[in-house]
Parts: sequence; structure tokens; C-alpha cells
Amino acid sequence: QVQLVESGGGLVQPGGSLRLSCVLSGMSLEHYSVGWFRQTPGKEREGVSYISSSDGRTYYAESVKGRFTISRDGATKVYLQMNSLKVEDTAVYYCASRPAAIDTLWSHTWSFDSWGQGTQVSVSS
Repeated sequence: QVQLVESGGGLVQPGGSLRLSCVLSGMSLEHYSVGWFRQTPGKEREGVSYISSSDGRTYYAESVKGRFTISRDGATKVYLQMNSLKVEDTAVYYCASRPAAIDTLWSHTWSFDSWGQGTQVSVSS
């Protein structure tokens, strides 16, 4: 059974840091690329970051470049290190996977076929 499970969300003050984890089961990072997305009420889900299965290249939304870092550990774990957090980073964060052969723009949510349940990140003083 294919499954992704996120963890690591929480409440943090502006300027603080969090590390989100995404654990894959039933699939491997050798064959699947993983993206992080976020969503706030009333808004569309947006791409935050992505790591490619084939070459490990990483991609970031402009709003998080220089603050967030995506990485992978072995065949089943992906992390999102979030530093210098801002109030506007508050959202539910999701990880999602798609087969490595799919090479459409990484931020296209429709290209991902498995999603985690999400983890809440709240940035507030």
C-alpha cells in the first residue's frame, strides 16, 4: 500500500525553524520524486519545494528560496528544513509523490498521485 506520512509541524514564532518529515511506504525514492505543498483556507494548494528522483535536483518556490531546504535520506524519507519562518508561511503542509518518469512542471499538483494527510505549521508571535 502506497502511503506518505508527514510529521514535524507545530507552532513557532517568526524567525524560528521547523523540520518537516515525510516517510514513504510502498514506494521508493529511487523511482518516485517528492514535492512539498502547502495550503491555507480559501486558497489553492501551492508548490513549496521538490526533489527529483532521477538526479536529486531540488526546486523551490520563490517565496521560500534561501529559507527552506529539501533533502532526502535513504529510500523513504524526505525532509523540509524551514528556517527564518514568517507569518505568511502558516499553512497545512503536504508531501506528495509522483513517478520519476513524469517531468512536467514540479508545482503542478495534478501530476502527483499520492498525498499525505498534511501537517499544520503555524507561525505566530
